[in-house]
Amino acid sequence: MEPGNKAILEKANAAIINGDHEGFLAFCSDDTEWTFVGDQTLRGKEAVRQYMAIAYAEPPRFIVENLIAEGDFVTALGKISMKDETGELADYAYCDVWRFRDGKMAELRAFVIKAGQTKIAR
Repeated sequence: MEPGNKAILEKANAAIINGDHEGFLAFCSDDTEWTFVGDQTLRGKEAVRQYMAIAYAEPPRFIVENLIAEGDFVTALGKISMKDETGELADYAYCDVWRFRDGKMAELRAFVIKAGQTKIAR
């Protein structure tokens, strides 16, 4: 296990909060693959860049409730608020399972559910 995988994810998340997409992408492998379970799969850094330009045009707000590391994996559980497909701010519960390779985020399996009752303080 890379000793700093949790720290790498925390730094990457800080970049997202600050709207720094390229700063976030610096922590990803060139062949990173993101699977949004039940929705879509993004393959490669450029596909993720294009996704972020739309989905994170306005930086999301999120709370990481638990960060669990085991081997090459880090799992983040929490809540996120971002604009939905209609452009309205929506709250979601998420579980992100990251696989690291050589100190980079190489794979994401994201389970994201729109949360009707879960609200994030604004």
